[in-house]
Amino acid sequence: MGNSVYKQVLKFKEKYPMTIGWRIRENSDIVERHLNPDEHVIYAFIAQKNDNPFNIFNSAVVALTNKRILIGRKRVLVGYFLNSITPDMYNDMKISSGLIWGKIYIDTIKEFVALTNIAKDALTEIETQITSYMMEEKKKYGKRDEEEKD
Repeated sequence: MGNSVYKQVLKFKEKYPMTIGWRIRENSDIVERHLNPDEHVIYAFIAQKNDNPFNIFNSAVVALTNKRILIGRKRVLVGYFLNSITPDMYNDMKISSGLIWGKIYIDTIKEFVALTNIAKDALTEIETQITSYMMEEKKKYGKRDEEEKD
């Protein structure tokens, strides 16, 4: 495993340099720390976890794994924040594109997650990765529910 999250985020940042993100290694380490032994990262990127385009100090690493979406943010002094969105909690996604940056809103059963200051060229790639994964997982949940009814 090692620092695979960090490498994927660096690759994303290299491909989409207009995305605003700081402290990539620290934020990646939070996500890496919370990966389960049978979990691996499919896709990772950086964004600001807030809905204010002028607040550029809430960088978070977002990782899509084979089990869930993890959002890790290292606090400046002590501690960190981690959000975990499992497929059964995921409702929908909304994309908003501006002149330079875009926003992704992930609607879950419990909260509305805003990820901002993402290079607008990256929005399609992120949406495709997350939506295609979540749709496949939702199908599996639907099959499990049908099997339980029988």
